[in-house]
Amino acid sequence: MSWMRGRYGTICVCASSALVVTGCCVERTASTCPAPVADSYRRPEPIPSTAPLAAPRQYAAPFAANAIALDGKLDEGAWASAPWSDDFVDIEGTARRPPTQHTRVKMLWDATNLYIGADLAETDLWATLTEHDDIVYRDNDFEVFVDPDGDTREYYEIEVNAIGTIFDLYLPVPYRAGAKANHDWNATGMRVAIQLDGTVNDSRDTDRGWQIEIAIPWTVFTPVSDSPPAPTYQCTARPPNTGDCWRINFSRVQWTLEKQGISYAKVAGKPEENWTWTPQWIIDMHVPQWWGVVTFAPPADQTKESFK
Repeated sequence: MSWMRGRYGTICVCASSALVVTGCCVERTASTCPAPVADSYRRPEPIPSTAPLAAPRQYAAPFAANAIALDGKLDEGAWASAPWSDDFVDIEGTARRPPTQHTRVKMLWDATNLYIGADLAETDLWATLTEHDDIVYRDNDFEVFVDPDGDTREYYEIEVNAIGTIFDLYLPVPYRAGAKANHDWNATGMRVAIQLDGTVNDSRDTDRGWQIEIAIPWTVFTPVSDSPPAPTYQCTARPPNTGDCWRINFSRVQWTLEKQGISYAKVAGKPEENWTWTPQWIIDMHVPQWWGVVTFAPPADQTKESFK
């Protein structure tokens, strides 16, 4: 684990002099940060024993020069400047077969929101859950995980299915450290738009996929204070400064389906597949130190000298 911590920038240390994310070249004065992390804090135990075989993937998110009309279309306006990511891989990396359907993402940002666009190929569009905070990963879904300062604490998860049902939750530390997810936390102000290329829950045809467009206000990424209040460790600017790096990953849960009348049902006893932007190396999304690195690129009118 030591090589991950040193070489690939998995640790955000809020010290008395600066905030340092190794490998990301991010520094801010202590006046912008809360109190230093207590020496008694150690990374949540047990530390996963599976060693990653490659560095986390990276993405430079362009600054959105123009307003974004949220309609689920990812080939227009400001989105033209955002490159597509590499295709998703299995959550365990090369230990598993490649995903059978393609998934890719792109990102943008501005002073108000983080924008996420995802393109999911899908031959059988299927969704059953309709209520907010239903356990959406019991359907096929798209998931977002965000740890703003990369210290593996105080992070955020958002799941969406093909009919727009949202499951949003907050974790003070990963489950393996004894955390209980806060399902009462809401991504207030988040907007979601979906474009379907096919028909949901109709097994009589072959679908082509769906695209999802998400706008998440920076204010969403606010740690939840417990009762009695717990320390707040999150140490990052919101909105981020140009050049800042956040730890982010994306997951796609995919169930094996069979036809049931004119619709679908899960194949009994068949576990889901998990496809991710950058691999977790184990079947566990809640290892934030293995999430990808997203750098916030400067607006086009800024010079390289102002990109710090």
